[in-house]
Amino acid sequence: MPQTSITVVDIIRAYWWIAACSFAVTLAVGPFCRRAALRWNVVDRPDDWLKPHKLPVPYLGGIGILLGWVAGLALALRLYRPDYPWPLTELHPILRTWGMVGIILAGIAATLLGLIDDLVSIRPGAKLAGLGVVTAILLGFGMGHDGFLGFVRFLERFLPQEQAWFRVASAIGITTLFVMGSCNAVNLIDGLDGLCAGVMGIAAAGFLALAVHMHLHGDEQVLPLNTARIVLSFALMGASLGFLPYNRNPARMFMGDAGSMLLGMNAAVLILLFAQSHAIRWLCGALMVFGLPLCDMVLTLVRRSRAGRKLMLGDRSHYYDQLIDRGWSVRRVVRTSYALSLGFGLLGCSAIVVRTRYLIPLYFTVLVALAIFVARAGMLRVDEPATSQRGGLQRGQPD
Repeated sequence: MPQTSITVVDIIRAYWWIAACSFAVTLAVGPFCRRAALRWNVVDRPDDWLKPHKLPVPYLGGIGILLGWVAGLALALRLYRPDYPWPLTELHPILRTWGMVGIILAGIAATLLGLIDDLVSIRPGAKLAGLGVVTAILLGFGMGHDGFLGFVRFLERFLPQEQAWFRVASAIGITTLFVMGSCNAVNLIDGLDGLCAGVMGIAAAGFLALAVHMHLHGDEQVLPLNTARIVLSFALMGASLGFLPYNRNPARMFMGDAGSMLLGMNAAVLILLFAQSHAIRWLCGALMVFGLPLCDMVLTLVRRSRAGRKLMLGDRSHYYDQLIDRGWSVRRVVRTSYALSLGFGLLGCSAIVVRTRYLIPLYFTVLVALAIFVARAGMLRVDEPATSQRGGLQRGQPD
């Protein structure tokens, strides 16, 4: 069927059930995950500083998110015809069947890594090593090859001849950077009831809007990439929103690192898929859609660096913590975060109508204005625990 005959309605009708399946499964298994967490005493206990909630809250919400996410993707793989074009890269035809399976395996690995951290609180170095394994799975199944096509080809002009090692090195470096950065960004924003699940649901809608546009107006040769973006966006949206009823304030269950690592990995894969376009604007748009978690991560790194603290050790100075300290209610902070995430999403989707020559200056101006606002609002401070008032709590607990 020619690309030009497809409409937005056709795409939604063809793929909406992926989100519905992920949503329904995540919602359905939530009570079982909660009961299992209570039975096995897998709970998040308050400590009056990094974890200021009043009562222990069950973990294992991330397992429910994983089951819903996998269900949506697995159903998509099962129902489509065997000859349907599903590769995640045109460079490796042998991976046409296994590309999406590789993403599922990487998602399972990311969830298990987060679950181990929830249960035994592994060291930051071990956590990064685990994310390296997740990256290796993605690379092994073809993800990340020719990640930044335009960027790589531009740099290759200055090499004596085409260098295969340069493409391999760029694939490994870029994929590793995005997987680790995205997983940690989502993990950092998972600090208030309903915050992470809602923000990622909104981000998924932004990714979907970009993916649908690229499906409608893209080249037939990249149809498989467009399809993968749509499927992953719907699965991310359904799993995130399916968990939200259990996590909104007051939360009955937390997703833990198991859930945040999975959602972050999914976002990283989507951004890498958008980067596999010849136009840099789609990468810029995808990064802006994911802007709220990324900005909070950058703010965290700058804040901890200025305070001379280790970058991987936790604090209570995220933007949402500071708003709570200024008297805002949890629900007000979460609603404001949803509005900010929606704003970032709309900015990201402006890549559909704004040319690259204007888009990059627009994004740069927005980010500079945001940085000035953050600095003037005094949000670069680091909150220190008053040990005399908090029972001698140890500093530097992992996020």
